[in-house]
Amino acid sequence: MKNFRDSTGREWTIALNLGTAMRIKDTLGLDLLQPEVGDPPLITRLGTDEMLLGEVICAFLSDQFDKHDLNESQVKAAFDGATLLAAQEAFYGELADFFRSRGRADRTKAIEKQELLIKAAIKANETRIDAYDVETEIRGMTSGESPEASESTPDP
Repeated sequence: MKNFRDSTGREWTIALNLGTAMRIKDTLGLDLLQPEVGDPPLITRLGTDEMLLGEVICAFLSDQFDKHDLNESQVKAAFDGATLLAAQEAFYGELADFFRSRGRADRTKAIEKQELLIKAAIKANETRIDAYDVETEIRGMTSGESPEASESTPDP
């Protein structure tokens, strides 16, 4: 079991077991016990689709709503960026632990690689954004021609 706190300080637990996996498959149509299946694989979709990840996390937490005297809408409202990150880390940790305990090192490695891929993609995007030259873009706009347009326009 992995724990995290939401933006109001409430503690939540993500616990993966067969019952939880079956409930998520029934409610969302996602088979967490086969994270490598699909095109793109489910583990990749969860790493790139924050809405989908949020739905999965809410499904994990649904049996805890009553304990906190909340409904799903109130829970989602308490999930700011930091909370979603903490929940994502708890989710990936729980998923990896589940497969590790099942003797499925292949799936554990896939989950761990997905976490590394997310971090590398974020870093690559930051580098690309940092390299963006605003002054060049402004000069291109004021001259009536953007750098991309002049490079992609074929010569007559």
